[in-house]
Amino acid sequence: MSSRKTALVTGAAARIGAETSKALHRRGCDVLIHYNSSESAALKLVDELNAERAESAFPAQADLSSPKGLEQLAGEARKHFERLDILVNNASRFYPTVMGQTKAWQWDDLLNSNLRGPYFLVQELLDDLQTAGGNVINIIDIHAERPMPGHAVYCMSKAGLAMMTQALAQELGPSIRVNGVSPGAILWPANEPDTQEKQAILEKVVLERVGSPADIASAVAYLALDAPYVTGQILAVDGGRSLNV
Repeated sequence: MSSRKTALVTGAAARIGAETSKALHRRGCDVLIHYNSSESAALKLVDELNAERAESAFPAQADLSSPKGLEQLAGEARKHFERLDILVNNASRFYPTVMGQTKAWQWDDLLNSNLRGPYFLVQELLDDLQTAGGNVINIIDIHAERPMPGHAVYCMSKAGLAMMTQALAQELGPSIRVNGVSPGAILWPANEPDTQEKQAILEKVVLERVGSPADIASAVAYLALDAPYVTGQILAVDGGRSLNV
């Protein structure tokens, strides 16, 4: 087994997760690429990283909404790594839930994916992280503090993840650091807003532009590898969006 630092990134097949995996890999980490259904994208990323450095990236499929899936992913981490230095809880679900029309399954789905899964994955990997003196980075959202119309359950799930970040930092220190990165306008969602909606969003961004997944990945790498005296903090990477109401 390698002596390099190790990282597990959930939801790593595309977008922010893929960019974060690449950033950590460039910094010398071996990476476990978690995916649920995006198998082809995950395997392509693994091949790309292994072409740069042999036996440095591995795929791992798991449904993080189920206890069995969490146990399965922890087992994959132990199969490939003697210890775990970095856990990035990036996997997340996002869609609207309008009050008066919200279904109970939507509540369960969003809370399981965005809050319950990260919490119990940390618990499954607790011994591994403690052995390494490792750290956890949770990908949150600026809407954990500022609600997004029509997305109450999503915002609540991310608000819970923000509190989890602080609570676990307090509980798990000094052996494990826990921090968060809170993205603003980084990527438009799959149901992309129209031009007018985009402009309304950008008018509230101090830097007047959308960020990129690389901006989030750099913040994760900083907290994971360059900030040994930082814990319990949530870094907003939002171009100044959170300065405006």
